[in-house]
This record gives sequence, structure tokens and C-alpha cells, in this order.
Amino acid sequence: MEKIQSIVNEIYEIFKDYNVSKSEIEKRLKLLVFEFKVPEDEAKRTIINGLRRDLNLSREALRFPLTKIADLEPGKGVSVKAKVIQLWEPTSQSIAQWGVIGDETGTARFVIWAKSAKRKVEEGKNYIFERVFVDEFGGIKSIKVTSISEVREIEEDIEVSENWGEIEITGALVSISQNSGLVQVCKICGKVIEAGICKEHGKVEWNEVLRLRGVIDDGERTYDVEMEENCIKELTGLDLRTAKKMAFEHLDRGIVLLELKKKLLGRYLKISGDLKFRTINVKKAEFFKTKVIEEVDKVLEEVKAL
Repeated sequence: MEKIQSIVNEIYEIFKDYNVSKSEIEKRLKLLVFEFKVPEDEAKRTIINGLRRDLNLSREALRFPLTKIADLEPGKGVSVKAKVIQLWEPTSQSIAQWGVIGDETGTARFVIWAKSAKRKVEEGKNYIFERVFVDEFGGIKSIKVTSISEVREIEEDIEVSENWGEIEITGALVSISQNSGLVQVCKICGKVIEAGICKEHGKVEWNEVLRLRGVIDDGERTYDVEMEENCIKELTGLDLRTAKKMAFEHLDRGIVLLELKKKLLGRYLKISGDLKFRTINVKKAEFFKTKVIEEVDKVLEEVKAL
């Protein structure tokens, strides 16, 4: 009976997201093994193939099982039903879209590669992401949409487990996005434009803004951070007017991004702001010195005084 129960559990794990009960599986298995004397392994294959036909599932679908976000495991192929919570501006031409998706169990990032040639998704809509692969970076899980994947809008309204409110953390700024620094944004939607062209609205009027998009690590988890001019000025002394002047003198807006990386990348910051899912909209920021750094600074001051 232990072997029978083990087989039941194995089959249930495959079909648990398709409303198949353990009792139904056990009934089929016992009928084949005890009544028709079918060997256990053959009975297992027969039940799996039978359920697959009943549910109109392809063999490929079973290789990419429907999975909740909380159960995503790096390196595995899955299918995911989720709501698109937030879309970010692509950081390279290889990315068509990326952002945050969520279901009732949690949130994750997603990336749709440009080469996959998939349809665009929209914020607030629900989709099934079929045949995608799970990755993880900095403790954040993500799904990758490739050429073999399918993305379909569904009518089901997926409830998302929200995690938001005011937050204050201290951590190291471990990454600064290429879409940081002195950037041109569309006057309509606020998204970064290229050569005067907005991907959403075509040729548009634009504004220049000073901003930072990056990742901060507090030692337990990572957060995406969005920082505007006022906080950048508090930390670096750099404001929009100064940034424009630097870009004019060097004939390159990229010099502003380099300056931000020079002054902020790898530094410990104490920040506070509004948290929505994994993103902190920073309202206040200051440098934070660990005890070790404070001790080193103290020793250096004493050496200078000699």
C-alpha cells in the first residue's frame, strides 16, 4: 500500500492544479493494479495519459506545469497565471518588455525577450504565461518568455497579494540602471524616449529629468528603488541644472550616469519611501556609515591630527 500511495502522490503533484483529487487517482490506480493486475509502473503511465486526454493537455503542457508564483523554482520550466502589476522601461534592445507580475501567493519579475516576438502585455490585465523558464537574481525570482513560450490574455481576474506601505531600510546600492541620469521622457506618459520617439505615443514633446533607478540590498532581500532629483541632490549635490551643464560641456548625457555611479554605486544608504510590491519610491535618502567605516574614519582623523 505504501507503493500505491507513493504513486498516487506523484500523479497528484502533476495534476493538482487541474482539480484532480487524490481519491480519484487512487480509485483508478487500485482498479488497474488489483482488479486488472496491471504492473504498477504501467498503471501509473496509463493513468497519467488518461488524465491528460481527459483534460485535453499535451505532453508538453505537463513538462511546464501550472505553478503558483510562491512555488517557482529556479531552473525549472513552468506555466504561470498572473496579473501584470507594473511595466518598466526596457534597459536594452534585447528586452521587449519587463516588469512585475503577481498572483494570490506573491510577486515575481518577468522578461519578454525581443527575439521571442510575443504580443505586448498591459498593466492590470491577466495572462497565462505558458512554457516559460524560472530564473533568480539577488533573491528575486523571475520568469523568462522565449520563442517557445506563449502569452495569452485570460478573462480570470487574479487577486494579487499586495505588499505596500511606508518603509525605511538601510542597505547597499548594488546596481544603477542604464535608464538613470539625465534622461529624456515623454510629456504624456513619462517613459524614456529615444531620438524623440516614445514607444507608446510616437513622436512627442519631451522633458529632461534627473533620476535614478537601481537596486538596494539590505542583507536580507533586494528592492528596486526609484529616486528623483530632490533625493539625488541631497546625496550628491547634483541637480537638473548642473546635470544639463555637465552634459553640454561633454556633449554626452552619459556623463551624468557615470557621475551617479561614481558617487553612489556600492555606497550604504538609509532610505525611506513608499513600497509597492518590490519597488520603493524614495522620499528621503542619506548616506549610512557602518560601525566599521566609522571606526576607520575615526582612526584616519587621529592620524591626520598627529
